Amino acid sequence: MKIADFSWVGAGPRATKDLADNGATVIKIESARRLDLGRRSPPFAGSPKDHDGSAFFAQSNTSKKSVTLNLSDPRGVDLARRLVAWADVVVENFGPGYMERIGLGFDELRRIKPDIILASVSVAGRSGPMAGFRGYGNSAAAHSGHAALSGWPDRPPHMPPLAYGDVVAPMFATVAILAALEYRTRTKQGQHLDISQIEPMVHVIADLFADPDATKTGNSDPLIAPHGVFPCKDKDEWIAIAAETDAQWRSLANVLQLPSDPRLETAQERIAQQDRLDRTIAEATASWDRDALLSALAAAGVPAAAVQNGRDVFEDPELRAAGHFVPVRHPVLGESMMPAPPMTFSQTPPVVSAAPCLGADNEHVLSGILGLSAAQLGELTSLGVIA
Repeated sequence: MKIADFSWVGAGPRATKDLADNGATVIKIESARRLDLGRRSPPFAGSPKDHDGSAFFAQSNTSKKSVTLNLSDPRGVDLARRLVAWADVVVENFGPGYMERIGLGFDELRRIKPDIILASVSVAGRSGPMAGFRGYGNSAAAHSGHAALSGWPDRPPHMPPLAYGDVVAPMFATVAILAALEYRTRTKQGQHLDISQIEPMVHVIADLFADPDATKTGNSDPLIAPHGVFPCKDKDEWIAIAAETDAQWRSLANVLQLPSDPRLETAQERIAQQDRLDRTIAEATASWDRDALLSALAAAGVPAAAVQNGRDVFEDPELRAAGHFVPVRHPVLGESMMPAPPMTFSQTPPVVSAAPCLGADNEHVLSGILGLSAAQLGELTSLGVIA
């Protein structure tokens, strides 16, 4: 599969990363004149002004190639059109209308290559009353109901701590691209895929909208108690516990050596007294080492998990054993552990390589694929077309 990737930041690049890690040839079209905001996003290795040193960019763009084209110059657009002719799929997540303005809208792409697949990712899609809306993943979090349903009941709406739409939408974009490729195999026809961020975010919490009056519940659950996170002995260490059945509750109480309380024997009674229940459990867990408590609860058959921070996740033995993080050598970040695709293939394992430095593959792409001579490459570089 060959992909001309015009996308930037997160919503598009994460979809093309998944495809690149699994073997697609992805050429990322970018420009030093209008840097990908991902290249300007922390954390950085070294100077924050080094656009090749962003760990955010490096994780979102593994296994790709980078070519720099000035799309405000018609000659740069002409080179982009030649990459479209080479590609099976074009991906973009610019504001609606941008690709049309520079002469790379879907109608024009079809003239270049009749069976091309164009995947366009945006906050609100390209139809309906919000068509053309500009924003980021947090805009989708607000519009989709995530913010209103997150946090504690007595507090204002709570935004996710990251642009969650930039994470969810690419998964749907990947599925859409694969489905469109299958359709093209059968019919020889391409198509335009319109993927919004709002709709996937509604989709992943759709069950909550079964109750039109759904409100924020914090960590509690309407059917299970206890259901929450509780402090452990060491500072900032917590454990998540969910006792779904009365038998699990009795096992939990036994591990924590809680005094017998006939008022907490059933789920209905525990839910009715949830605040008192949570305080009782928190007082007991606060004397435990987190990992020791996790082991004791697992042995007793009580659903529980350590609340892990970023370092814990990175060092998690289960993830390491599964090969979720793979070592790659990056010219600026050095030896780095990058997330691999979160699935295992018995016959076609993914091969993850480092994200490209800006324009690192100009010669390979423009000369090796498009056939520009060394003289042409040098002239277009000096004229600012390749920039």
